[in-house]
Amino acid sequence: MTASTTVRKRAATGTLLGLALGDALGFPTEFNDVPSILAKRGPWRRMELVTPAIVSDDTQMTLAVGQGLRTAMDRGVLGPKRFERPLREEFVDWYQSPQNNRAPGRTCMVACNLLKDESRAWQDASQIHSKGCGANMRVAPVGLAPGLSDEQRAGAAQLQSALTHGHPTALAASDLTAHAVRLLAQGADPSGLVGLLRSYALDNRSHYHHAWLGDLWTRSQDPTPEHFIARGWDECLAILERLRDAVRTVSPETDPCLATGEGWIAEEALATGLLCFLLFVDEPLTALRRAACTSGDSDSIACLTGAFAGAYLGADAWPTEWADRIEYHGELVTLGALWDL
Repeated sequence: MTASTTVRKRAATGTLLGLALGDALGFPTEFNDVPSILAKRGPWRRMELVTPAIVSDDTQMTLAVGQGLRTAMDRGVLGPKRFERPLREEFVDWYQSPQNNRAPGRTCMVACNLLKDESRAWQDASQIHSKGCGANMRVAPVGLAPGLSDEQRAGAAQLQSALTHGHPTALAASDLTAHAVRLLAQGADPSGLVGLLRSYALDNRSHYHHAWLGDLWTRSQDPTPEHFIARGWDECLAILERLRDAVRTVSPETDPCLATGEGWIAEEALATGLLCFLLFVDEPLTALRRAACTSGDSDSIACLTGAFAGAYLGADAWPTEWADRIEYHGELVTLGALWDL
């Protein structure tokens, strides 16, 4: 796929709309097992958006990351201090918003409450033992923003996680998720994606981003920063192995969570979201429906599935009658248009 094709497909808009559509489709099915979902919503391949198409905190926090990243990049070269301040402000604004009523995760709530104290180092707000999927369900904007070096993109992906979820697996899974979005937006062949992600994980296994993370690692029990971050990459490598096997063996009619996990934690959300995308690479709505009809964290799984499908296929993957109904449509399209060029 050529660079010009990548531009024409509007990958950023496709990613953000797909993410929100998956979120809205999966939000009503979260916390339900598959039989209960089928009883309420009918056959999963014909699942429709409810009206209104309300999203969860997954989309809200994705917009917070995107807006924080946009502010930081408008001010100059992206760096840790330049990104941390607006990102922190966006997270606190989200925490205090009356719209923050979508069953947000406990880790985000605890950390954002601590981040309100401007005198507190963000590392002291970070929940060092949490690797919940809230770390990586919101990271897609980091994979979309143009003009970043590999170091900037990886550092920013891990920092946005670390403000709330400080566990090394949350950092690594966020980095991998942003990298997957970037690869797909650039036209990488989905059949080779798992191998590319595995290579990336191996290459970065012992690389601790000191400039971006500071002394975060000292809050853990690890003897060195390299040992700290390697724990996260090793858990991601293990789930990528499960994903590689699942892509070859899993029936599309089987709950994907049985193969790669229920998605409440970061590495499982990444793997199960990818599995749903890879099962239906050229059928994005079917991929979203499969992700939403799962026994795990359905909205976050479908959110990630939509991000991957939208990055690969572009904005035209999503029918207008779905996209136009999504909550925050204007904000999503405006942010996407900035980075489609």
